[in-house]
Amino acid sequence: MRYISTRGPGTPRSFSEILLEGLAPDGGLYLPQTYPRIDAPTLAHWRKLDYADLAFEVLSLYIDDIAAPQLRALLRKTYTEQVFGSAQIVPLKTLQGGVFLQALSNGPTLAFKDIAMQLLGNLFEHELARRSEVLNVLGATSGDTGSAAEYALRGKGGVRVFMLSPHGRMSPFQQAQMFSLQDPNIHNIAIDGVFDDCQDIVKTVSQDLEFKRAHHIGSVNSINWARLLAQVVYYFAGYFQATRSDTEVVDFAVPSGNFGNICAGHIARCMGLPIRRLALASNENDVLDEFFRTGTYRVRGAGQTHATSSPSMDISKASNFERFIFDLVGRDAQRTRELFGSALPRRGEFALEHDEFKRVGDFGFVSASSTHAQRLATIAQTWKRSRVMIDPHTADGLKVGREFAQSGVPMIVLETALPAKFADTIREAIGIEPQRPAALLGIEQLPMRFKVMPADAQAVKRYIAQNCRP
Repeated sequence: MRYISTRGPGTPRSFSEILLEGLAPDGGLYLPQTYPRIDAPTLAHWRKLDYADLAFEVLSLYIDDIAAPQLRALLRKTYTEQVFGSAQIVPLKTLQGGVFLQALSNGPTLAFKDIAMQLLGNLFEHELARRSEVLNVLGATSGDTGSAAEYALRGKGGVRVFMLSPHGRMSPFQQAQMFSLQDPNIHNIAIDGVFDDCQDIVKTVSQDLEFKRAHHIGSVNSINWARLLAQVVYYFAGYFQATRSDTEVVDFAVPSGNFGNICAGHIARCMGLPIRRLALASNENDVLDEFFRTGTYRVRGAGQTHATSSPSMDISKASNFERFIFDLVGRDAQRTRELFGSALPRRGEFALEHDEFKRVGDFGFVSASSTHAQRLATIAQTWKRSRVMIDPHTADGLKVGREFAQSGVPMIVLETALPAKFADTIREAIGIEPQRPAALLGIEQLPMRFKVMPADAQAVKRYIAQNCRP
């Protein structure tokens, strides 16, 4: 298996060569040259496996330069009941009307990002030890990626983390999860701006190849292929739990800001998983919903990016979206480069040709958005009907999923985080304080360690240069 950039014909690379990178040198994102296709006997075999062995079967199709016994051991080390709270790792909860909630948030930081990030931490440590190298991880977070990355990488040999977040735009709990960490290899940088400013800085630094190589910069954002690949597994796991036979189809509803989570579903569908629809849920920052309705991708500036009650989706530049567009335009790197490397930076938007946009339906995508009032109503309704408490992002997904649900087709809504991370919104919706694990009680009162900086890539580079050595 070899990997190519969405923007150019560069030399195909192996998994281990791209593992420690984010963007490709030409500014594109890595994807496999082809998606492996799963036949009926393989799907039937996979249905019988536990989560760690299912992950091995999926990932081994994409990773052929880590020995099978080592890869299996890494996956069994990662996906345990002790870490994720159940033997199923990502169990389904039944709601009403053929709707299921896939529990993805039982890891250390109570968010779905743990599913991939815990594996990424183990893969990084394995590869760095093999190479006898160090890595300085640069990431951006709107709330959950940062804590998941930091909890996965704290204390890991050879790794330092520099995590950018929008100052004052996360929930108090999300902020405390990150800023309370005192590990010397963790550096939290609060940027005066919005998440897109943080993400732009990561991309700017990643595109400075001289700086990137000199300071061993890598990425844990979903631009990192390994992280996206790990997320593909739970689509298979969810399908097997919601169905009895491999001839059935399902729908997935996915809260989406940066397009990574639903992009993993797109990949699973391309592999042959019987997904009928992928329903993308936006909040008031509806850039992606607008695209799937109109064919125009129009990013917003900081002043037009709303601060909402589902803050992890307050994103107006979806960094993973380029991967889907690459597939949508027939894997035409020149066309992708024209859209993302030229039109988007120059005009702040692009519009697909009619023949390109009409292919969206071939990939199963539909979309809708949700407002603050609608997510409050969804939280309250779900609590009243099922006694299941959901966080505001999951509420966005459930609201949209119900819009597209069809009788006889299971609708699987991907849970984003546990309600404890967004207590203010839960109290507003149902007047109840969500429970949190005992280990996280009073986390907001712990000493905080972070650095406030302007939205300036050069300032961030100076900070990294000063702090990336022991």
